[in-house]
Amino acid sequence: MDAPLLLTRDPLLLDEVARLAAAAGARPHATDDVAGALRAWSTAPVVLVGVDLAPQLARLGPDRRGQVHVVALDDVGPAGLRTALELGAESVLPVGAAPGRLTEVLTDLGEGRASPGRTIAVVGGSGGAGATTVACALGQVAAAAGTSLVVDLDPLGPGADRVLGLERAAGVRWGSVAETTGRLSSRALREALPRRAGLGVLGWAAGRAESLDPGAVREVVSAARRGHDTVVVDLPRVLDATTGEVRARSDLVVVVVSATVPGVTAAARLCDRLAAEAGGGGAPGEAGGVALVVRGRALTASEVTRATGLPVLAVVPEVRRLREWCDLGLGPVHGRRSPLSRPMGEVLGAVPAPVRTRAAA
Repeated sequence: MDAPLLLTRDPLLLDEVARLAAAAGARPHATDDVAGALRAWSTAPVVLVGVDLAPQLARLGPDRRGQVHVVALDDVGPAGLRTALELGAESVLPVGAAPGRLTEVLTDLGEGRASPGRTIAVVGGSGGAGATTVACALGQVAAAAGTSLVVDLDPLGPGADRVLGLERAAGVRWGSVAETTGRLSSRALREALPRRAGLGVLGWAAGRAESLDPGAVREVVSAARRGHDTVVVDLPRVLDATTGEVRARSDLVVVVVSATVPGVTAAARLCDRLAAEAGGGGAPGEAGGVALVVRGRALTASEVTRATGLPVLAVVPEVRRLREWCDLGLGPVHGRRSPLSRPMGEVLGAVPAPVRTRAAA
């Protein structure tokens, strides 16, 4: 693990951060030389700035970068928050009151990622729109360039593991994962799931599907993002606390629209509710942005946009042998020349994948 940079002159803060870092398997490079810290500013995977030296550092005007956190033993107060904003810090971590937050940051570093993987939520604009197919296709295309995971949150859907041909593969399902308490390791999750090459899936065991606790879903999605380049979540057409946890952590929400008048009408209603819950929503590429994937060509993309007020990222053609490929366990994307490869690539292109700092352990 590359060493995080810790800048502080407070011995109590230094000891507490060092203790928490050791628990996460990290050993920070500590210094109280503010000017010297600038030399390692751009290369350190994570920068921890003690609240005692944060104002002095802010006056030097370091370049903006990710993974900067202001650390303190207790609450930093309004002045500390203003300084954190001046530094462009991602968070303020009170290590005395909430030590788990710093541990999570450093554990993520140990798992090989300084920023989480991109997360795309997929929901059907109407029943039978094909959201599971699109979610699985996104996962397959993303797996060609990195690690990806399809998370099936729709207990009444066809089953992402079945669509991908992984329903008999060894690995845990929701019933086991949802019982996990505490912080979930991304590595443990990644290694426990059914997987084919770079693509994993978290689905449902046979039989009755139990309801999921929103907190458990939040923990699983967070661990999945830390351990994969791309996470695709197949959502049910229900706007509740559980799906809200996912949407809040998604870079993009894709609504799959059937290109029929009833399909577009239903999708427009869903999009209105999504926008209302998100306070207007964002554009594709912005956190929580909503966009459309249209299946079929009975209506044009511009007609669908006029009806919903949202952009169409891709149009998915009807694929004659799609059902056959899924029945054979090949998934909806059968080879690089699959009719779905290009439109799924267009969707993934709306949210660029993060760059790893090193290969995940």
